[in-house]
Amino acid sequence: MGNRGMEELIPLINKLQDAFSSIGQSCNLDLPQIAVVGGQSAGKSSVLENFVGRDFLPRGSGIVTRRPLILQLINSKAEYAEFLHCKGRKFVDFDEVRQEIEAETDRLTGTNKGISPIPINLRVYSPNVLNLTLIDLPGMTKVAVGDQPLDIEYQIRDMLMQFITKESCLILAVTPANTDLANSDALKIAKEVDPQGLRTIGVITKLDLMDEGTDAQDILENKLLPLRRGYIGVVNRSQKDIEGKKDIRAALAAERKFFLSHPAYRHIAERMGTPHLQKSLNQQLTNHIRDTLPGLRSKLQSQLLSLEKEVEEYKNFRPDDPTRKTKALLQMVQQFGVDFEKCIEGSGDQVDTSNLSGGAKINRIFHERFPFELVKMEFDEKELRKEISYAIKNIHGVRTGLFTPDLAFEAIVKKQLIKLKEPCLKCIDLVIQELINTVRQCTNKLGSYPRLREETERIVTTYVRERDSKTKDQVLLLIDIELSYINTNHEDFIGFANAQQRTAANITKKRVMPNQVIRRGWLTINISIMKGGSKDYWFVLTAESLSWYKDEEEKEKKYMLPLDNLKLRDVEKGFMSSKHGFAIFNTEQRNVYKDLRQIELACDTQEDVDSWKASFLRAGVYPEKDQPENEDGITPSDTVSMDPQLERQVETIRNLVDSYIGIVNKSIRDLMPKTIMHLMINSAKDFIHSELLAYLYSAGDQGSLMEESAEQAQRRDEMLRMYHALKEALVIIGDISTTTVSTPVPPPVDDTWMAKEPSPPPASRPASAAVPAPSRPPAVRGPTPGPQQPLNPSPAFGAPPVPSRPQTAYAGDAGSGGVPLIPSRPARVPPALPPGIPRRPPQLPSRPNQW
Repeated sequence: MGNRGMEELIPLINKLQDAFSSIGQSCNLDLPQIAVVGGQSAGKSSVLENFVGRDFLPRGSGIVTRRPLILQLINSKAEYAEFLHCKGRKFVDFDEVRQEIEAETDRLTGTNKGISPIPINLRVYSPNVLNLTLIDLPGMTKVAVGDQPLDIEYQIRDMLMQFITKESCLILAVTPANTDLANSDALKIAKEVDPQGLRTIGVITKLDLMDEGTDAQDILENKLLPLRRGYIGVVNRSQKDIEGKKDIRAALAAERKFFLSHPAYRHIAERMGTPHLQKSLNQQLTNHIRDTLPGLRSKLQSQLLSLEKEVEEYKNFRPDDPTRKTKALLQMVQQFGVDFEKCIEGSGDQVDTSNLSGGAKINRIFHERFPFELVKMEFDEKELRKEISYAIKNIHGVRTGLFTPDLAFEAIVKKQLIKLKEPCLKCIDLVIQELINTVRQCTNKLGSYPRLREETERIVTTYVRERDSKTKDQVLLLIDIELSYINTNHEDFIGFANAQQRTAANITKKRVMPNQVIRRGWLTINISIMKGGSKDYWFVLTAESLSWYKDEEEKEKKYMLPLDNLKLRDVEKGFMSSKHGFAIFNTEQRNVYKDLRQIELACDTQEDVDSWKASFLRAGVYPEKDQPENEDGITPSDTVSMDPQLERQVETIRNLVDSYIGIVNKSIRDLMPKTIMHLMINSAKDFIHSELLAYLYSAGDQGSLMEESAEQAQRRDEMLRMYHALKEALVIIGDISTTTVSTPVPPPVDDTWMAKEPSPPPASRPASAAVPAPSRPPAVRGPTPGPQQPLNPSPAFGAPPVPSRPQTAYAGDAGSGGVPLIPSRPARVPPALPPGIPRRPPQLPSRPNQW
C-alpha cells in the first residue's frame, strides 16, 4: 500500500460522499479527485482498465469518450459495477458496462460525435483495485472529423477546465512516449491551471512502441522536461491484444517483465508500471486530502451551524408523546398571541421593511382613509345651500320670514349627522378585513399542524366577527347620541352673531401656513404615447400648490400647479397598466397642464392612492360629486331663489352648520379609533391570550389538533438526516486527521521548458551519426554563435568521452535559435539536477542515429 492509513482513508472519503447522496443533497465540497487528461488515443482508457482489471470502456477511433466518466474504484471481495443512473442494478458482465456507457452517452449527446459536460457516475467494486476516484475526460483534438462540430476543440477544452481548474483536483497527464512530449496537450493544459506543478502527475504510455534504439529514460528519471511530481511509465495492451481478448493480468505480468528486462529501465523498474502508479496516486491523494481537510471542515461546520437552530426543536422529537403535543400546543398558542400583538402594536425586532404590518395599515385607515371618507360625504357646497334654502322656505310656509329659523339649522345638522353613519361603518369594515388578514398571517407559523391552524383561524375570526356587530352598534349609538341633542353652547361653536358677520368670501376655508409641505413622494403622470408617454416624477404638495421635479433632490422643477379651483376625480385602471390612479381637474374648465384639461396620476397600490387623496384633502382639494338633473335637464341649484334676504339667511345657517359639523367631525374622528381599539382590537388580543386555548380544547381531541402535516414530517426527517450526516462527516474528517500521515511535497524543478518557444523535440529521436553532438556547459540554454565546436574541446568542462548510448539532436542548428535537448549522459548533468547525482555509465553500443 502507498501508506499505512490508506485502506481507511479513501473509504472514509467515500462515506462523506454517501452521507450527502443518501439525503438527496449535493455536498458541494470539492472533494479531492484525479482527472485523467490527454490527447485522443493516448492510452487513457487502457490505464483506467488496468486499474479495474477488466475491459469495460468503449474503444474505437476518433473521439470515443464524449462525456466525463467519474470512476470510483472500491476495494471489495466481490467484483461488479454500479451506475448512479441505474440505482439498484449490479453489472457483473463488464461488456454490459461498456454498452451502458455507450447508451448513456448517446442518450444525451446523440450519435453525431457531440459532447456533454454532464458526467456518468460509475462505481467499480473489485479485489484487484485500490480505492481511487478518477475522472476520465474526452481526449483533446485539434481538427473536427466527420460529423464533429467545428468548435470541438473549444468544447472539449471548456469541459476539461470545469474539472481541472478546481484546486482540489489532481491532474493525471497521460502522454504517449512515441510522440513529441514537449508538444503534449495534456502537459500544456495542466501547466495553465497548475503552474507550480503541485497537482500534476505525468504518465508515459506506449513505451514498448518507441523506435528501435530509442528510450524515454531521461523523461522517466525526470531529467528531461522535468515535472515536480515526476513521471511514471506504463505499458498497456495493444489494439491487437484487446481485440484478441488478452487477459489484463497477463498484460500486467508482461508489463512487469518489460521493465525488468529492458536495459534502460531495469534500474528503475520498481518505480514503473501500473501497480506503482496506483500506489503513487494513493499516496499523493492522501497528501492532497489532508491539505484540503481544514477547508472541508470549515464548510461542514458552517452548514451545521446554519441547521443547528432549526434542528434544536427536533432533536428529542417523539411524534406520539402526549406531553410533547401538550407542550407544543401551549407554545404555539402563546407564540400566536405574541405575533398577533406585535403585528398590531408594532415591534422593534424583526421589522418588515418590504410591507406594512396589520397595525400600520389600521393606522392608515384611522388617519387617512376615514377622514377622506368624511370629507367626501361632507363638502358639497351647492347641494348644501340648496337643502338650506328648501328648509327655510318649508319652515316659513306661505309666510315670508323676517328672521332666520332655528329649526332649519337643526334639520340640516341632523341630516348631515345621519350621513356620518356610512363612512363610520365602512371604516369598521376596513379594520375588520385587516384584522382577519393579520390573523391569517400569524397562523402561517402553525402550518406544521393543519388542523390546529384551521381551528385557530376559525375561532379567532368568528370572535372578530362577533365584535364587529357590537362595535358597529356602539358607533351608531355615538351618532344617535349626537342626534339627540344639538349643543349650540359648545365652546367652539361660532354662534348666531358671528355667523351673520361672515361674508360669502369667508365660506371656503382659508389655507393656513401657505408654505407648509403636506406630502412628498413619487407619482406617475399618465400621458398618451403621442405626447411623451408616462413618466415618474417627484411630487411636492403644499397648502397652495402641487409641484413636480425630476428627482427627489428637488433641483430641476418641471412644473408648479396652483391648487385654486382644483378637484379630484376617480379614473378607471388602464387595460395594460398595473397601477392605480386618480385625476386632478379644474372646475372652471381650464387646462391644468399644457393642453390637458386634467392630469392622471398613478401609484403602485390603491393604498397609496387613498393616502394621496387624504393629503389633497388637507390641502383643500376635494373630490368631485356629480350633480343630479331633473326631468327638464335643469340642476336643482338653478331653481334656488335669488332673494337677497333668503341668501343672507342661507349664508347664516350655512356658517352655523359648517361650524357645528366641524365640531362633530372632530369628535367622531377622535372617538372612532378609540371605540374600534377598545371594542374590537384590544378585545381580540385579550381573547387570544386568555380564552383561545380553552376554545381549542373544546373544539376537538388534542391528538387530532396536533397531527403533523405530511410535508412537515418530511421536512423534519430531511433536516434531521442532513444534520446527522453533517455531524458524521465531521467525525470522519477527525478520523482522517488522526489515522493518516503526509509526505513532504517534492522540491520545485526547472519547468521553464514548458514556456519556451519553439518547443524541443522528443527524446525518442537520436542524433544523426554524421553530425557530431555539441558539448556545452550545463547553464547554456540558447544557441552558441559561430561554427559548431568539436566534441570535448577542452578538459575544463570535465566531460568524459561521448557515451555509446544514442544521443539527442538539436531542434535547429546553432544559428536558428533552436533549444538543445539535454539527455542524461556522463558528459553533462541537466540544469535541474543537483550536482551530486551520480552519472550513469554507457550501457549500449552505439547504433545508427535516426531523425
